Amino acid sequence: MGGRRRPAAGFGPKLLMAQGLVILAGSVTLLTVSLLLAPGLFRAHIDQTVGPIPEDLARHLQIAFAGATLTSLLIGILVAALAGLAVSWYVTRRVMGPITAMARAASDLAEGQYDARLTESGLGVEFDAVGQAFNRMARTLAATERTRVEILRDLAHELRTPLTTIRGYHEALADGVLTANRETYAVIEAELSRVERLVGDIARVSVIEERRYELRLKRVHVTELLETASASAARSFQEHGVTLACDIPHDCVVMADPDRFQEILTNLLENALRHTAAGGRVTLSAACSNDTARLRVTDTGEGIAAEHLPRVFERFYRVDSGRSRARGGSGIGLAISRALVEAHGGRIRVESAGAGTGSSFTITLPTEPGLAGQPPGGGT
Repeated sequence: MGGRRRPAAGFGPKLLMAQGLVILAGSVTLLTVSLLLAPGLFRAHIDQTVGPIPEDLARHLQIAFAGATLTSLLIGILVAALAGLAVSWYVTRRVMGPITAMARAASDLAEGQYDARLTESGLGVEFDAVGQAFNRMARTLAATERTRVEILRDLAHELRTPLTTIRGYHEALADGVLTANRETYAVIEAELSRVERLVGDIARVSVIEERRYELRLKRVHVTELLETASASAARSFQEHGVTLACDIPHDCVVMADPDRFQEILTNLLENALRHTAAGGRVTLSAACSNDTARLRVTDTGEGIAAEHLPRVFERFYRVDSGRSRARGGSGIGLAISRALVEAHGGRIRVESAGAGTGSSFTITLPTEPGLAGQPPGGGT
C-alpha cells in the first residue's frame, strides 16, 4: 500500500523560499566575484603605489587582505541576508493576506454564501481590479440565485393552478359528482393547454437567451417592420376597443431578422394591449438618425411604478402579482423580447411616469449607413 501523499506547500512558504533563494544566489555571487577579483586588484594597486616589493611580503599582504575581505563579506552577507529575509517575510505576509481573504471568500461563494465580498488590499491597482471583479461576480451570482429562487417559486405557482383544477375535475369525475360531458372535457383541455403553453414558453426563452438559434439578418426598412406588426395586431386591438396607431415620420434601414423582429413587436403590442383598457390608445412609432433607429411602443394604459421598472424584463415577473396567467400573461414575453433585441445588437428599455400614466418601450438599433430615407423595398 502506497504512503500517504504529503500536502503541497502553500503559496506563502513558496514565495518566501523563492526570495530566500534570490538572497542566497546574490550572496554567493558577491562572495565568489569578490574573492576572485579583490586579491589581484589589491596587488596591482600596491605595485602602482609603492613599487615592486619582495614576493614574500606581497604574498603575506594578499593573504591578509583576502582574510579581511572574506570576513567582512561573510559578516555583511549574513546581516544583509537576515535583513532581506525579514523584509521578504513582511512582504510575503502582506501579499498573502489578500490572497487568503480571496480564497476564503471564493470558498464561501462556492458554498452558497453570496454575500461574500472583498475589500481593497492596498497592494496596487491589479489586486484591487481582481477584488472589484470578484465583487461584481458575487453580486451577479447573488442576483442570479435570487432570480432562480423566484423562477422556481413562480413556476410552481404557475403549474399548481391548472394542475389543481385538473385534479379537482378528475376526482369529481371519479366520484361521480360531475358528468363526463363536452363542457367538462373542455375545461380540462383548457387547463392542459395552459400547462403546455407555459412549458413551451419556458423552453423558448431558454433557447433564445442561450443563443441556440440562428438569426437570418437582412436589410429591412423600419416602416415594413412596424406596418407588418400593426396589421397583424389590428384585429385584436379592434376586439378590445383599443386604438392602434402608427407614427413613422422618417424611414431608415436596419439589419434584422424580420420573423424574429415581428416576434419582438408582437410581444410588446400584446403587453400594451393587456394593460390598456378599452378606449385607450397604443402607438407604434420610429425615429431615425444617422446611425440609430429607435422603435417605440407607447400606451395610455396602467403604467408602471418606479420600483418595478428594473425588473419588467425578468422571467415570470408581473407588475401586478395578483393577475392570473390568463389575464396577466406568463411573464415571459418581455424576457424573450429583450433577448432577441440584444441578439440583434440593440437595446430595449421601458419608461413610465408611474401608475395610471401609461408606459413606453423603446428599442434602439444601429442603422445601415447611407440607406436612410430609401423607399420601402429598397433593402435586399
